[in-house]
Order: sequence, then C-alpha cells, then structure tokens
Amino acid sequence: MQVTPIPGRESLVEEIVEREWEMMKNVVSDGRSLCQERPGTFRAMREMTHSVLSRDTLASYVGDLRNAAFEGRNLVTEKYARMEEQIPPVSECPLIPRIVAIESAWMKELCRAFPLTFQSAVTYFERYESCELETWSDATLTLLYRDVLAAKESGRNLVRERYENLFAKLGQGTLAEIEEKAREKSAAPA
Repeated sequence: MQVTPIPGRESLVEEIVEREWEMMKNVVSDGRSLCQERPGTFRAMREMTHSVLSRDTLASYVGDLRNAAFEGRNLVTEKYARMEEQIPPVSECPLIPRIVAIESAWMKELCRAFPLTFQSAVTYFERYESCELETWSDATLTLLYRDVLAAKESGRNLVRERYENLFAKLGQGTLAEIEEKAREKSAAPA
C-alpha cells in the first residue's frame, strides 16, 4: 500500500490559489473584473489571505474547493453574488459573524496605526469577509475560528500579518515603511 504524503502549507496555498483562480476566470458578470485582467495581483492577494492560516484550516479549505468543483459550484461566483445581494445567504453558520468581528477589529487597529495606507477599508472589508466565509464549510469555519481565537489570545493580528506578508512578497517593505512613504508624499508640495 502506497501512502500519499500530506502536503505542506505552501503546497496547500498553491492549490487553493490555483483552484480559486480557475473559479475567478469563470465568473460571469456584466464585464471582466479587474481581478480577471490581473492574474498576478489576484494570486498575490489570495496568497496573502491564506498565508496566516494553519495547515489544518488550509487542508480543510482545499477539500471545500475540491468538493465545490465536483458539485459544479463556483465559490467565487457565489461570493460576488452575495456581495451584490443577488442570492440569499449561502451559509448562516454562527461562527461567521464571530470571525468577522475579530478580523474587523484587527482591520480597525490597522487603519488607526496606518491611516494613509488603509483609508476607510473597514466597511468593505467586513462585507467581503462575510460573503467569502459563507462559501466555506462549517468544518473549515470551525478550524478558521480556532486559528483566529488562538491568534487573538496570543496578541497577534492576522490582518496585519497578511498585509506584512503581501508587502514583503511584493518587495515594498514593511507597513511602517509604506506608511512613512505615504506621509512623505502627502506632505510634499503639489
């Protein structure tokens, strides 16, 4: 009997982003979205989203994506349809508002610390996060909630970590450096 090796975090994130990209390419709307026209940006943002999650949460979400593909569902289409209120809630799992509340508090903290970098991002963040999480299974949401609670209890801010990871990957520096550049730019004479 041959045992299939358990993928590590990086390969799980790669599979997630590839499956999400396939779904994104197939989203039908009135026009092509900016994400569909910029696959590199889409991939970087999705890698950022998943970069702070535990291996268990990532593995469960890979299962969600595989199951959705098997069932002929496009989770990205469902997320955007929810954001535009074209369909009723996909899930009413009670963990969703709990997760969104913690992550929104983290986003507000980020907006206070880096106001020029994250101007008025909170409202859109909450809606986007909630609609996306509706497409996740209850099992994956349970694991995500565990990740979020563990981070909160240890004083971590996963939203900040996501953006630090993104800007480091893009070679733009730390959030503090980006905020300083924005401050210098806004202070420069026009």
